[in-house]
Amino acid sequence: MTPDELVREHTIYSCVMGSRAFGLATEGSDTDVRGVYLAPTPLFWRFDKPPAHVEGPAPEQFSWELERFCELALRNNPNVLECLHSPVVEYADDLGRELVALRGAFLSRQAHRTFVRYAGGQRRKLDADVRQYGHPRWKHAMHLLRLLGSCRDLLRTGELSIGVGEDRDRLLAVKRGEVPWPEVESWMNRLQEEADQAHDTSPLPLAPDHARVEDFLTRARRASALREL
Repeated sequence: MTPDELVREHTIYSCVMGSRAFGLATEGSDTDVRGVYLAPTPLFWRFDKPPAHVEGPAPEQFSWELERFCELALRNNPNVLECLHSPVVEYADDLGRELVALRGAFLSRQAHRTFVRYAGGQRRKLDADVRQYGHPRWKHAMHLLRLLGSCRDLLRTGELSIGVGEDRDRLLAVKRGEVPWPEVESWMNRLQEEADQAHDTSPLPLAPDHARVEDFLTRARRASALREL
């Protein structure tokens, strides 16, 4: 079975991500599709295992195998967690709907470390661009601000919301380069500080619910094996 066939025939969940999910889409925005597929269990009994992720087959499409997706979500990977909270769901079968219903089990205060670590890497790239070119890549600056705001709100409320709401116009102004870099830096620093402050009093648990997620994955693998035999 080819990687493209895995995605076409065994996807359990797919959604639109990127600007169209965040509420930041403009006329020229791409449609980024992210999905989760369940590779048939018998494929894991071979030496040549199925891929943990697949790019394509459509443009701007990327999918994870269910186990890999769960592993990343348990680590509170920002990109993966956001997939489960997309307001634009393209497809979900029974298993996909159960995965979405499970999304709270993945969330924990570990999100502070993973979101902030990812944001730190992006910030260093922006600072390097400013040193080299005199300005950052404004689209990347916009998305970093969105990510930091999402992290702060997650820690404060215990719920992940990826829509930017009332910040849309200001964020799009950043994308267009209309906001001076020092002002953008100040905004980033404030969001970072607010996320740090929210960590200790967050309603989120200290760690995700590994047992609940593992039970879900085991049942999915077992059901797949029975279908294929």
